[in-house]
Amino acid sequence: MARKQTTDDRRARIEAMRRAERARERRSRIITIGVSGLVVAGLVGFGVYVLNKESDEQQQEVAMSKEPITGEKSWDPKKLGRTHVDKAVSYPEKPPVGGDHHQAWMNCNGDVYKEPIPNENAVHSLEHGAVWVSYNDKAPKAELSKLEKRVKDTPYSMMSPVKDQTGAIMLTAWGKQVTIDDASDKRVVQFFTKYVQGKQTPEPGAACTGGVSGK
Repeated sequence: MARKQTTDDRRARIEAMRRAERARERRSRIITIGVSGLVVAGLVGFGVYVLNKESDEQQQEVAMSKEPITGEKSWDPKKLGRTHVDKAVSYPEKPPVGGDHHQAWMNCNGDVYKEPIPNENAVHSLEHGAVWVSYNDKAPKAELSKLEKRVKDTPYSMMSPVKDQTGAIMLTAWGKQVTIDDASDKRVVQFFTKYVQGKQTPEPGAACTGGVSGK
């Protein structure tokens, strides 16, 4: 009888231990699920925040692009020639804003050129809707680094030195041009938003790759 009671006690203890273990496992699962839920909720909330922020920034940029760009110069597109030529062209503006040009365009898929590029090829890129960031020796290197990043992140844009231009940093599109103060100048966002493949583009959708690489 004593032996049976001992066996029953042992079984009872084992069953109690099993119940306690199952209870711990349930608590662990509940905690894990709860933490996972918080993490997911946090990620979702962060994702919504980022999307909302990006949307707000995009809306702000679009709104800015509708404002007049201070200091911008414009040329009548009807007076800018578009004939393909195989000789050097004497452009009145530095850098040029349009006109006759070489049949091959400069690659302008976010390309940054460290050496001067041929005007005749660059003008063809403008015809395709590219924005050209140019600079001379007076441009601060820190500002150029920021502009390089924007160009590299922007299809239908390119950047190169133009040593004899009047402004330290200039932005050019087909028939449009402005001199800016620095990379944080709001006119940079305005100009890019408005003129990268903008309404001024004579050949919207034309390629910005497969042309002259400058290398």
